[in-house]
Amino acid sequence: MERHRERFIYSDSSNKVACQNHLLGNHKRIMQKISHEVPMLIPSPCRVILVTSNKNNRFEISSSSSSLFSPQTGHQVTLMCLSSTFWYKDFAYTGGRLANATRTSYIVPPLQTLRYFPLSDGPENCYNVKNIPNGHYQVRVFFALVGDASFEKEPIFDVSIEGTQIYSLRSGWTSSDDQSFAESWVFISDNSVSLCFHSTGHGDPAVLSIEILQVDDNVYNYGHLWGKGTILRTAKRLTCGSGKSAFDEDYNGNHWGGDRLWTSIKTFGQSSDQSISTENNITLASMSPNFYPMKLYQSAIVSTDNQPDLSFNMDADPNKNYSIWLHFAEIDPRITTEGKRVFDILINGDTAFKNVDIIQIAGAPHASIVLNKTVTVTGRTLTITMHPVNGSHAIINAIEIFEIIALESKTAAEEVRALQTLKNSLGLPLRLGWNGDPCVPQQHPWSGADCQFIGGSWVIDGLGLDNQGLRGVLPSVISKLHHLQTMNLNGNFLSGKVPSTLGGRPLHGASFNFTGNAGLCGIPGLTTCGPHLSTRAKLGIGFGGLIAFLLMIVFLTCWWKRRQNILRAQKIAAAREAPYAKARTQFTRDVQMTRPYRVQDKSPSRESAPPLLP
Repeated sequence: MERHRERFIYSDSSNKVACQNHLLGNHKRIMQKISHEVPMLIPSPCRVILVTSNKNNRFEISSSSSSLFSPQTGHQVTLMCLSSTFWYKDFAYTGGRLANATRTSYIVPPLQTLRYFPLSDGPENCYNVKNIPNGHYQVRVFFALVGDASFEKEPIFDVSIEGTQIYSLRSGWTSSDDQSFAESWVFISDNSVSLCFHSTGHGDPAVLSIEILQVDDNVYNYGHLWGKGTILRTAKRLTCGSGKSAFDEDYNGNHWGGDRLWTSIKTFGQSSDQSISTENNITLASMSPNFYPMKLYQSAIVSTDNQPDLSFNMDADPNKNYSIWLHFAEIDPRITTEGKRVFDILINGDTAFKNVDIIQIAGAPHASIVLNKTVTVTGRTLTITMHPVNGSHAIINAIEIFEIIALESKTAAEEVRALQTLKNSLGLPLRLGWNGDPCVPQQHPWSGADCQFIGGSWVIDGLGLDNQGLRGVLPSVISKLHHLQTMNLNGNFLSGKVPSTLGGRPLHGASFNFTGNAGLCGIPGLTTCGPHLSTRAKLGIGFGGLIAFLLMIVFLTCWWKRRQNILRAQKIAAAREAPYAKARTQFTRDVQMTRPYRVQDKSPSRESAPPLLP
C-alpha cells in the first residue's frame, strides 16, 4: 500500500521552525516532518519536511501560505502551499551519514534515502528542532535498513524523546509491519523537541523519517494520571474486520486527532469469529478531542455460536501501565434494539466493564462509543476478552493500547550549558557522543559523566575524561558544575589556567586529578601561572608578529631586487665603455712611436757650454 502524504516545507540547515499561522487561533496548527525527506502545519495542515536526498522534490498539496525561517538565507521566506511542497535536506539537525534506504514494510514512506549513525560518531545522536509552539504532539519515527550488503541487516537500538526512553527495537522487527515505526504522544513546554537514537552495540541506528504533528491538548486523556508528566507510546492500534490498513489521512480524518496508522486485523486467530461491515454512516465518530474517522466503525469482528467469547492478546512488558481504548458501534443488522447484545469486558481476567450494551450507551445503532481503562500488567501478556451476557455474540470495531511512560526529569540547564562549553573547548572526539541530555534517559548517560538526582533535577557530580588525548583549556564556566565532586583529566594535553573556583573544592572533599597535563597551572598542586594573557591578547600578539614578519620579508625582497638592479646597471655601463678606452690607448702609443728619438743631456753645465772645435 503506497500512500500519498501531503507535505509542507522546511529548511535544511537550521534548528528554527516558525509558522505564523499557529498564532491565528485554535484552528491553526503546526506540523513538522523531519524526514530525509520535515514539517510544520497550518489549517489544512501544511507540513515541513527535511530530506536526505540530494535534490529538492515537489509534491501536490492544497492549503494556504505561511512564513518560515530559512537557514539557507537567514531570512523569513513566504511559502505558498497552493499546489506544491518543497522538501529540504535535514542537514544541521543532527550528525550521522546518508545512505540509500531499503524499506522493510509497505507501511513506511516510499523514501529513497535514510540517515544512519555509526558508533564511531558516538553512542547517542539527536535531532534538536527548535521554535516549536508549545502544545500536545504526535511524534512518529519510521525505520529502514541501510541499502548496503556490508551493513548489519537488523540494527537494534533505543529511541528517546525529551530525555525519556520510549522504545527499544527488538530482534525480528524487520518482519513485522507495526514494528517498523515508533509513535508517542508528548507535551512540548519549552518550544523545542529533542529526539535521540542510542546505540546498543548491535548495528548502527538508521532512521527513514520523523513526523511531529500537533494534536488536540486533550487527545487520549485517560484520567487523573494523564498530563504533562507522562508520555503515551502506541503499543497496538487495530481496525477490526474487513477494513484495510490505513492512516487517518487516508480515512479523511481530522488531523487534530493525529494521523494514526490503523493496522487491519480480520480475525483474532479463532476460527469461529467472523468479519462484518456496513456502508451506513456512523454517528458520534469524529468527535473532539480524539476525532476518530467514521470509516473505523464501518467494520467489526463478531464472535459466533461455536466460540461466544471474543479474545485478543498481545505481548506486554511486565510491571508497566497500559491505557486501553476499545471502540464499538452496533453495525450488525440483526441487532437493532437495546438488550439484544450485552457483554462484559475482562482485561487479564479482571472485569473492566460490566454489562456493556452498545445501543443503550450510544442511543441508537450505527453510533460509536469508546471505552477507556488503565491497567497495570504484571506478566508478559495482555488479554482483552468480550464475554456475552445477553445474546450469544460479542463484537468489537477497533482497539488501541498505549504504554504509559513517566517523563524523566532533565539535567539542570545551567549544567548542560557548562558541559557543552567544555565539550567545545576540549574538542571532545565524536566517539564520546555527548549529544542530548547528559543524564537521561538513565539507560544512556553521557560517557564519562556521573549524575545525581538533587532537588527535582539531575546534576553532574563526576567527570572521567582521563587518557582521551584531549587538548585545549578548561573554560571558566566549568565552575557552574556546583555539585562536581570528582574530576579525572589525567593523561591529556591540556594547558592554561585552571579556574580558581575549583582550587578550594578539594578542601571540601572533592577529588580532582590533573596529572599528566604539563601545561595546566593555577591551583594548589600545579605550577604557578606566569603573566596571563587573554585569548584576545594572544591572538593580537600573534597577528602583530605575523604582520611584522611579512613586512620584513617584503623589505628584504625589495632591497635585494634594488641591489641586483644596481649591479646589473654597473656591468652594462662597464661593457659599453671598454672598446673606446682600448682604442684611445692604442692611438697614443702609435703617435709616440713615430717621433725621432734624441738623446739629450739633462745636465745644466753641458747645456750652457759652447760646442767644441774640431
